[in-house]
Parts: sequence; structure tokens; C-alpha cells
Amino acid sequence: MELKLDLDKEYGLVLEGGGAKGAYQIGAWKALKEAGVKIKGIAGVSVGALNGALICMDNLERAEEIWKNIDYSKVMAVSDDTIKALKNKNFKSLGLTELINSGLQFFKDGGFDVTPLKNLISEVVGDEGEIRNSCRELFAVTYSVSDRKELAVDVRTSEIGTVKDMLLASANFLAFKNEKLNGKKYIDGGGFNNVPINVLLDHGYQDIIVIRIYGWGFDKERVVKIPENVTVSHIAPRQDLGGILEFDKRLARKNMTLGYYDAQRLLYGLCGKVYYIDAPNSEPYYFDRMMSELELLKYYIKDIVTEEGMETLTGYRTFTEKLFPKLAADFKLKTDWDYKDMYLALLEDMARRLKVKRFQIYTVESLFDEIKRKIKLQEEQNPVL
Repeated sequence: MELKLDLDKEYGLVLEGGGAKGAYQIGAWKALKEAGVKIKGIAGVSVGALNGALICMDNLERAEEIWKNIDYSKVMAVSDDTIKALKNKNFKSLGLTELINSGLQFFKDGGFDVTPLKNLISEVVGDEGEIRNSCRELFAVTYSVSDRKELAVDVRTSEIGTVKDMLLASANFLAFKNEKLNGKKYIDGGGFNNVPINVLLDHGYQDIIVIRIYGWGFDKERVVKIPENVTVSHIAPRQDLGGILEFDKRLARKNMTLGYYDAQRLLYGLCGKVYYIDAPNSEPYYFDRMMSELELLKYYIKDIVTEEGMETLTGYRTFTEKLFPKLAADFKLKTDWDYKDMYLALLEDMARRLKVKRFQIYTVESLFDEIKRKIKLQEEQNPVL
């Protein structure tokens, strides 16, 4: 595979806010790190600022450990069992008194007590030395309620002893109990600037990678004009990452894997909507493959073609004029689709139906071989009498 990013360049990383969805960012960073992409600086908001601190310290192992073992009680002073019972609507497992007391305490405190999150930040940041001495810049975006303005704090050069507070200020979600930090009140910066690409632009970055997780807040990237000399690349999920407060280790591990492979899509220009396919050849190659694999395609797609039936489909024109346009509509391909798009859509549809493993990088040849293997296995398990 050919790397699409220039490893001689230094990149700025924009990390969106989104609470528990932040595991995705760590998976994406792992792929960037493995590929040798140089990160010069990070602009993060909310969980993006917290992940940014780990990236600033170049501590991938610690980042993975945190997210692989995340739970509600690691962020908020709550019982994991209580939260999971509420999530699953399993009210029978909760005593009525416990349920009422939990609700009353929440309103009395003015939100969730995030002492566990404070402790986690304190543990990660330590004496601030690793962040302050890092070769990477880190900008944490927050909103000062006291000063009524958005702030993009240069964490490395902030006042000694304030790094932990500034990271917490950026992540001070509305559902969290809001306490003063250094005499001022702050709230999660995501409500005002959840994709702080402007921060890196203001600091002269010309090569920027944005890792989207689609959290709650204002997407400032949409209203920022990108200068002609700036290149912006995106890594983004194509499926729901779960809730902002869904701090579940199983979901976090899944989202890290998704982030890792979605970053590979950017790094190597991989094709596919669901699968990750290395397909560097031109359109004629894929048309020839479709025609040479006709019997297998007939076997599999016979239930989704025209009412005429597969046995009536003979000759190239029948396929190009009847079958492929219908499949293009079924697969919701773009109006300007070509035969490469069609072949990849067929492969993905067959792979999905046959439950082929998703998280792996395939060539079109290796994915086709896996599809054939699955079909053969299916035929052996369900022989025609």
C-alpha cells in the first residue's frame, strides 16, 4: 500500500469534543503514530483536550489502558451497576429508595460529581513536566462563564499548576457539577467551538488532520474559511459511536478499533464504505473482474435483480443496461458511478451478507477469495438435496 500523507511534513491535529466517543480518537492516533506521521500540535475541546494531553506526552500505552478500562465510575461518582441498570431499564434490580436518592442527589449537587475524572486527570498529568517539556503544542478550548468569552489556552505555557484545571475546564460538560477553578467558572468549550480548527489556523498550521466524533456542540469548522495554502484531511466514523456519557469499556474498545481502521482509510486511500479495501487499479480492471466472476455474482445476487431472472441475463449489454443500473440504485451509488464503484459495492454487499470479518485491510482479490470461502462453507453446511 502507498502512504498518502507526506511524512516529511508536521501536522496539526484537531480533536473534537464528544465525551465517551473520545476512544475513537485514540484508535486513530495509534494508526497515525504507527505510520510515522509527525504531530506538531493539537487543538482539543472537552475529551479532545484530555486525549490531546496524552498525545502531547506521546503516551499511547497509557491512553489505550485508560480507554480499554473506562467505566462510568472512572469519570463520575456513580455506581456502575446503577447506571447500567438504568440504561437497560432494569428497574427491578434497583430499589425504589436507591433510585429516588440517586435522582435527588444529582439535582442537589447540580450535576454529576466528577471527582473520579479530576483524579484521573491529576494522575495522567502528574507534575505537568511531561506536557510543559513536550515538543508538541497543546491548545485546550473552553468557555469562561466568569469572563463571558471563549478561550484557547496554550497549555504548555499556562501558569504553573493550572494544567489540570484547564483540561477539566475544557471538559466541564453541562451535566457535570460545576465548581470554580482558580476563582472562575468554566463550561465545556464544545457548545461554542466543538471543532476548533480555527485555533490551529490562527497559529499558522498549514497541514491539519481533523478527527471527528460528532459530539454535541457548535461545529465552527463549517464557518471558518480555509486558506488556499492549507490542507485539511478528515478522519471520521461512518457509524454511531454511542452516547456522550456512555462510558462502557466494551463500546470504547470497539470505537478504538473503528478509529484505527478509519485512520488507515485516510493514510492509504482505502476504498469501501464499510470494509477497508486497497483498490489502486483503474476502472477497466474492475469491469474485467466482474465479467470474469460472473457465475459467482449470479449465484449471490439472483434474489435482488430484475423480475426477468438471472438466467435471461446474457451478453455485456444486458448487464450494463439492465442489471448494473438497478444495482446502482439498490446500493445507493452516486449518479456518476463507474464500474470500479459497482465492483466494490458488489464485494461489500456480498461480504456483509456472508458476515465476512470487517476490521482487516483487504485487496479486492483477498476479499473476493474470502467471499468464495464463505460461500463454499455455506454450501457444505447446507447441501442441496
